[in-house]
Amino acid sequence: MIWVAAVHCVATLTLVGLIWFVQVVHYPLMAAVGDHRFRAYAHEHASRTSWVVTAPMLLEAATAIAMVVEPPAATVRPMVWVGLALLVLVWASTFGLQVPCHRRLASGFDPRVHRRLVRTNWIRTLAWTGRAPVAVAAVMMV
Repeated sequence: MIWVAAVHCVATLTLVGLIWFVQVVHYPLMAAVGDHRFRAYAHEHASRTSWVVTAPMLLEAATAIAMVVEPPAATVRPMVWVGLALLVLVWASTFGLQVPCHRRLASGFDPRVHRRLVRTNWIRTLAWTGRAPVAVAAVMMV
């Protein structure tokens, strides 16, 4: 089961790096795109982002569930449950808060929706950041 913990760790750390880039650089810069180009930009953003995040998110979810079902070591059992809870929070935030914001922004830039996107994305940023030590510990304790 070491390979499950290793794949999980790589996927999680990849997503932690991505979410910090998105939170600090990418989402704030959306406001600078300009109204006349924003719809095309939003469409390309959604398309390209899907290519980057889908595989790591699915790998992370599958391996998180696998580690709850069969923990790589008895000592990490409580941690993998905490990690799974944080992952549920990430997915709930993604599909309950950020995806609806992106759908609204696809019609054109709206400063209120953009502010909501940036503000609520902190939920994912902090939850994924909290998952990083859990994923590293799972590998280290095997």
